[in-house]
Amino acid sequence: MALRIDLKPHERLIVGDVSIRNGDRRATLTFETKAKFLREKDILTESQARTACERLYVLLQAIYLTDNDQSVENVFMAQANDIMSAVPTMTPYISEIYAKISSRDYYPALKAGQELIRYERSLSEIAAQQAESHV
Repeated sequence: MALRIDLKPHERLIVGDVSIRNGDRRATLTFETKAKFLREKDILTESQARTACERLYVLLQAIYLTDNDQSVENVFMAQANDIMSAVPTMTPYISEIYAKISSRDYYPALKAGQELIRYERSLSEIAAQQAESHV
């Protein structure tokens, strides 16, 4: 079954190890074979990753696009363990991600990684609010 993707003007798409940027108009692409791709809204570059969970997400992208390179997974696990030690409430999120990686469900693992980032942001917002109220 073919997959159709509509690209907005200037939207970026990564297919395998190729980065593609759309032109000035909307475009429609049809993938007739199975391909790994990331839309711009799902892409986080290494230079954009400022937090621990964002850096973990960058590794998830690499796992997804490289079909789970063992060395990348090892780095992922080391960083995930550091995060869980520092913030134990993140353990369920990271456990879900790892379960998806283990079952080779890489794209759902990315989506779970986005949930982890949202959770990390919510914790940061709570901490910032508490810091403001104590000033």
